[in-house]
Amino acid sequence: MSPGEAARSALENLASHKLRSSLSMLGMIFGVGAVIAMLSIGAGAERQALETIDRMGLRNVLVRDKPPRENERQEVRKKSQGVSPRDAQAVQEGVPGVLRVVPKVEIEPYKVLAAGTKAEDVHVFGVANDQQRLAHLEIGEGRFLDRTDEDRHAQVAVIGPGVRRDLFGYGPALGRDIKVNDVWLEVVGVLAAGQEEANLEGVPIPGTARQIYLPYTTAMRKFDRDPLDAPLDELVVELDEKTSPSKAVPIIEGLLSRLHAGAEDFETVVPEALLEQSRKTQRLFNIVMGCIAGISLLVGGIGIMNIMLATVLERTREIGVRRAVGARQVDIRTQFLYEAFSISTMGGLAGVVMGLIIAKSVAAFAGWPTVITFASILLSTGVSVGVGLASGIYPAVRAAALDPIDALRYE
Repeated sequence: MSPGEAARSALENLASHKLRSSLSMLGMIFGVGAVIAMLSIGAGAERQALETIDRMGLRNVLVRDKPPRENERQEVRKKSQGVSPRDAQAVQEGVPGVLRVVPKVEIEPYKVLAAGTKAEDVHVFGVANDQQRLAHLEIGEGRFLDRTDEDRHAQVAVIGPGVRRDLFGYGPALGRDIKVNDVWLEVVGVLAAGQEEANLEGVPIPGTARQIYLPYTTAMRKFDRDPLDAPLDELVVELDEKTSPSKAVPIIEGLLSRLHAGAEDFETVVPEALLEQSRKTQRLFNIVMGCIAGISLLVGGIGIMNIMLATVLERTREIGVRRAVGARQVDIRTQFLYEAFSISTMGGLAGVVMGLIIAKSVAAFAGWPTVITFASILLSTGVSVGVGLASGIYPAVRAAALDPIDALRYE
């Protein structure tokens, strides 16, 4: 029997028992669908983590203010003023491999107004001009802050697209004035849409749509701030390519601990470590989901084996006739293996469709990012076909081993 004849005969036998064949494919369909959906969700989560880390800077170290407890604030402030420009200068001069230290201060806005309209849920930050490069901020209109703005304590601002929509609708925003608390600021730039809110390993990263940026020197000089609060909220320490963030952190922490007289009023965040932790979590997720999908494929393989064994019993007399007219054992084995291969292949292809539907549904309704890769499709279908063939070997060997005379007598 030629391969073409064996394949045609296998498909005809499966078509004659449509319901049974469909039921035997269910395990493969669910298993392959689960593998593709799991891998697409995992790939989407990894891509989102990489984008988030890119915003924070893989080569950076973040030094963030850690407010002391309310009943300890005065005592702590007697020893340390918190994260401050002095810390930035000390890290710049005392830590090897530091390219620059960029300060950031958050202003608690009571209100943001313009032309009689109000913007809600806005984050206002005083930043340095390097913030655009470090955070990969794209400008949709106008410009970002520059060094001259910092030196002159200029009352200028760059706003996010959400703030622009609230205050000015879709009209012109450049050159217009906005009022943050009691300070008037001129809009010199509007950010392009893009970066959404994110959270990586418990570290919140606000989106840019509802943010306002102004020079940090302006924020420190012209906005009221509680005397017991730290002058700055964050320092972004950018390192050169030869300096490992994990090795620079102990040096930075030791230096700042001495400057702060041992007060634990700051914390360091290493994006590189967050990325590694995220990958470990993702690997654990992949292992668990892979085991679940593997069990589904195993159950599907057992189902194929059961169906094939039942088929051998049903067709015992047919096998005897084929042997009597000259069919060899290898022909009988080939035919049954083709049937197992056909079941697993069609189940795998249907599972691919199911996995794509699940991945798209998760992205649409749950809001989770999904990335479907060719490797996930190839892996899941390959495993499906392999399990199907492995499950069909024993029934094929058993069918080929039947004695022709006994098979002809079988009722």
